[in-house]
Amino acid sequence: MEINTNKIDTANAEITATIPMDEVNAKIEKIAKQLTKTANVQGFRKGKVPVSIIKKQYGQKLVEDAEAEALRAVLSEGLKALEISNDSLIGEPNITKFDKSEDKIEVAVKVAMRPSVELGDIAASVPDFTKPEVTQEEITERITNIAQQQAPLVDIKENRKMEEGDTAIIDFEGSIDGVLFDGGAGKDHALVLGSNSFIPGFEDQLIGVERDEEVTIKVTFPENYGGDLANKDAEFKVTVKQIQVKEDVEINDELAAKLMPGEEEVTLEKLQDEVKKAIAQEKLTKLYNEDLKPKLLESLVDALTFDLPEFVVEQEIDMALNKKASTMSEDEIKELRENAEKLTELRETFREEAERSVRATFIIDSLAQEKGVKIEEQEVMQTIYFEAMQTGQDPQKAYEQYKDAGYLPAIQMSMVEDRILSALLNEKIAA
Repeated sequence: MEINTNKIDTANAEITATIPMDEVNAKIEKIAKQLTKTANVQGFRKGKVPVSIIKKQYGQKLVEDAEAEALRAVLSEGLKALEISNDSLIGEPNITKFDKSEDKIEVAVKVAMRPSVELGDIAASVPDFTKPEVTQEEITERITNIAQQQAPLVDIKENRKMEEGDTAIIDFEGSIDGVLFDGGAGKDHALVLGSNSFIPGFEDQLIGVERDEEVTIKVTFPENYGGDLANKDAEFKVTVKQIQVKEDVEINDELAAKLMPGEEEVTLEKLQDEVKKAIAQEKLTKLYNEDLKPKLLESLVDALTFDLPEFVVEQEIDMALNKKASTMSEDEIKELRENAEKLTELRETFREEAERSVRATFIIDSLAQEKGVKIEEQEVMQTIYFEAMQTGQDPQKAYEQYKDAGYLPAIQMSMVEDRILSALLNEKIAA
């Protein structure tokens, strides 16, 4: 068997070979003889089945097994000649040629390796930035808002027209074409004006209404409203029974103690310090996520060049192409199917972005190895659970859906990326 190798670059290599049919036939004989010892064939005792019967019964399967064994030998010898270990391979070898003739099989196999990323001076790629400052006005506003949220509702003493932010205690009864509908009535319902918790337009029509006043509110149910009410025009008879507002709360040490239960010797100054830290972290997180992390990753991709596994780039292009196809009309897709040249042109428009995406992935992977950053599946699960609970979803069901769809590795990689980039930016602050 003649084997030739070509190391295309540090991430890609090709192995070509000519396999004489004599070698394939010899392997068929060997596999057939091995089967005579284990095969169960009716009419023959186990271990006593003739080779000719095995060949007749297993025919094409013997050929396929022999060819597969020959291919494994080609790959093994080729990798040995290239001095490439199995651990450094990425994905499955790609058989790009398998031409059979009477006396030989000509094959070509492409393999991809994990690229070697020379990270160098990563700190030079981290953008300069100033840590966000927090003003006293922001601290006071935040504490005031928290205090208002904690404050109890009280009835207004003197009647007046309602304003946004007021809580209206109402009785209401809804009808469509004069007929009451299920779920359209309520008593002593507390509605915060401006909360947008009712049908669009409902709360707006209560602005300016006074206590003990009865009004008729006309609205149209939204198109996406559930049940049979979507797009229906409705009338609500509404009685305003009471108007409530948040009780004024004094900002002092006593409030601080209430907002920091379990802490000892709590003062307003201590509360302000904690609020300042929280606002500072929120601002820094926003700056990281919306500005610095994307810039840092782009900078790393621009600064670090290395060979990329071809098949990984092609997979990335395929994903981009499929995403594009999902937005195209049937006629556009049909045209691409019938015009190979146009399809190739479209694929190539995604190549540069695909290469940058793949390069970013390997950079993050190399940084994770260097810094020992690893996200376990348990942490991925906790993240999915938390986000599901925040949006009112069933956490276990959400996790299973992500898992079944094969999204967990992508989520895990995203979390690694986030942690790596945050660490690099934090090091910039510390420096």
